[in-house]
Amino acid sequence: MKKPIVFAGGDFDRASHLRTDPNWIEQKLKDPSSRFLPMHQLKALISLTEGARIDWRGYSEVQEFVAAGAALIFLGITEDTCHFAIDVSAIENPKRPANEDWGKFIDVRSVAPQLSSSEAGALAQARSMIDWHNRHGFCAVCGTHTQSQEAGYSRKCEDTTCNATHFPRTDPVAIMMVTRGDKCLLGQGINFPGDFYSCLAGFIEPGETIEQGVRREVMEESGIQTGDVRYHQSQPWPFPSSLMIGCFAEALTEEITVDRTELNDARWFSREEVRMMLEQSTKPTGLRIGGPIALAHQLAKAWVEQTTPVA
Repeated sequence: MKKPIVFAGGDFDRASHLRTDPNWIEQKLKDPSSRFLPMHQLKALISLTEGARIDWRGYSEVQEFVAAGAALIFLGITEDTCHFAIDVSAIENPKRPANEDWGKFIDVRSVAPQLSSSEAGALAQARSMIDWHNRHGFCAVCGTHTQSQEAGYSRKCEDTTCNATHFPRTDPVAIMMVTRGDKCLLGQGINFPGDFYSCLAGFIEPGETIEQGVRREVMEESGIQTGDVRYHQSQPWPFPSSLMIGCFAEALTEEITVDRTELNDARWFSREEVRMMLEQSTKPTGLRIGGPIALAHQLAKAWVEQTTPVA
């Protein structure tokens, strides 16, 4: 198997059959072998002493935060060791003098490509879950405060007459490389630099299949009709919590009509142009596409290298 795209290499056993047991969770919280990932304002604690890696901590180093009510998320088990994320955002100066050997809180998007596949996957899980808790402190049914349960995998309304339970959600997003013969369609978002292009993308709406979402988004943004849609690969995208579904789509028409509310520009590119854009992807200027962390990059690379059949 090829190396997973960034954020897609999570290898924890999430142990859903165990995390619902509060006694088991309490036992594992205090187990000396358990490891904790502190998160502050959605930034992860990273050690930079021997290359970038998650600066996992033991319970004794985070128990003051647990006692202060910091949100805890059970991430899962690997090699018989339980891993948790702990949100220390509400605690002033979480890096105390007693914790001088702690690493640095670093933005997840910037550090993830430097980590192992499994650790980048852990960051995606931790960031998405903590962000979900930050946004769902109140019941969507009655407006009452909610309380975390199931080791962070649900929230329950504190009003016993309502008693609604809420679960984390992932938003499906279709991202597609539209091809026609030896050219592909790329767009420039309204907030993109003038020389930066990417694959078209959009949220899949309720009641749609992936294929229907792809065809609708391409038509809305570019006026191009598409036929055959083929799945390529997916990527968790924790900003805040999306699942990017990468596809190839066969264009049936060529004339572009740009939706100016979504794009500044859209045009056809040759295979050689896209090859050059991939080479420029990590540069700050020049005609380019997103870097290797982005699924758009991987779709373009697969098309250029013809590792996936295209129209």
